[in-house]
Amino acid sequence: MDKGTYDANYKKLVGGGFEGADAVEKEKPYVGKIKPNKYYVVMKGEKLKNLIVGGIKAEKVKSLLAAQSRAARFKLWVARVVALVLVWAVVVQLMWLGDAIAPRVLKFRSSYSFPCPRIYKNNGYRLVSSNGGLNQMRFGICDMVAIARYLNVTLIVPELDNTSFWNDHSQFADIFSVDYFIDSLRDEVRILKELLPAQKRKVESESLFSMPPVSWSNMTYYYNTVLLRIQEHEVLHFTKTDARLANNGLSVEVQRLRCRANYKVLRFAPAVEALAKKIVQILWHRGPFLVLHRQYEMDMIAFSGCSEGCNELEIEDLTKMRYAYPWWKEKEIDSEKKRNDGLCPLTPEEVTLALRALDIDRNIQIYIASGDIYKAEKRMASMRAAFPNLVKKEILLDPSDLEPFQNYSNRMAALDYYLSIESDPFMPSYGGNMAKIVEDHRRYLRYKKTILLDRKVLVDLIDQYKNGTLSWDSFSMLVKEAHVNRMGNPAKRLEVPGKPKVEDYFYTNPQECLPQVPEPSTDI
Repeated sequence: MDKGTYDANYKKLVGGGFEGADAVEKEKPYVGKIKPNKYYVVMKGEKLKNLIVGGIKAEKVKSLLAAQSRAARFKLWVARVVALVLVWAVVVQLMWLGDAIAPRVLKFRSSYSFPCPRIYKNNGYRLVSSNGGLNQMRFGICDMVAIARYLNVTLIVPELDNTSFWNDHSQFADIFSVDYFIDSLRDEVRILKELLPAQKRKVESESLFSMPPVSWSNMTYYYNTVLLRIQEHEVLHFTKTDARLANNGLSVEVQRLRCRANYKVLRFAPAVEALAKKIVQILWHRGPFLVLHRQYEMDMIAFSGCSEGCNELEIEDLTKMRYAYPWWKEKEIDSEKKRNDGLCPLTPEEVTLALRALDIDRNIQIYIASGDIYKAEKRMASMRAAFPNLVKKEILLDPSDLEPFQNYSNRMAALDYYLSIESDPFMPSYGGNMAKIVEDHRRYLRYKKTILLDRKVLVDLIDQYKNGTLSWDSFSMLVKEAHVNRMGNPAKRLEVPGKPKVEDYFYTNPQECLPQVPEPSTDI
């Protein structure tokens, strides 16, 4: 814009007549003299009267408009407040529903703010080498968190077992969310991804003190023995983590921290969780599903020495495998006695009879959570005939989805764990670590139905049915009666002083952490 145009526009703006780029100057009013006459006087009087009356009316109109404007603004403010209250009420209801029926329904999640760090005098640093399969390591990690908290030491993110039978080289970050693990526990214990440089140099220049803590210990052992070692060496290495805390006799605070670590802190890594959710969505789209945890892989059968339904050649192969692993201490096993005592994994044929006797819908999807079932083609034939909708992750997913998980048994187990938590009913065929931790987690989720088969009763009834002593109707009725109170109901944890291996495992029934609710229906 040139200066002349700018000056002209500026004058128009100051004069109140600028209406736009194309506005023109208004005509000047006529200012000539008007001769007075009677008509002019009358007109002038009338005009003055009209102006006065008009002015009064204008003031009234202005007051009325102002009052209406204030009322409208007040109504708008009230509407906004009411809307905010309603939105907040909906949010609260969604969050409550999410907790009540989680994780079946998609939860409303607000941004999570992590707790403030707990300030304490650090007594030293603890390295941890977890041992066992995924769920055994999970128990151990939760125990290591509780021990570090009450010894006031810094915990280094645990290493996972890469040397055991499973030969899985996954690290913590491949299975669990490391940052969430560290940040969500910072109000209890300091956790680092690795040792600080000064401590690294100390470990490199001196020998690292390593020890396996005593199994089933209470906190007194850790205060009186372990803490002294940490203070002496500054950095202490635990070579084992399984079953290193007692089931009972610990403070409620210790027990609840174990629960918090298990249920709320050990989230799966994003890649694991995303694929697990994809499988769940596929299953839900098709209808309800039952997760059957089958522990009938070749190594499990060889280790247990349970050979029910196997021929002579198969028994010979299983025995050879058992002797091939020196750390499997029990070699000579009486399979029949062990089975009659309820200590063997149920065979696929026995599980099929149990499902039918419990009147499980033949059309329900049954997701098989397990590794490769021993002699699957032969041993799973009766189950496929009775329940045609048997599925596995390998069937539900494209091979490309599972490629990052292939040859990583712990990552595969993480997928099965997630589905076992999400399923409608869950039924394990054996009381291994997976069955225990899932049973425990489902109790925590307001006692989701978990069918806990009584193997000792069941094999006796199955034998009677097979030899003709029991009719099908009698067999089915007795199986139902035996399992009325074995659906994941609230129960008191069995304590056997001095015999921790005999009593109920803490993580199977962590009653200190469970919701207090009326007992669920016992309908199967």
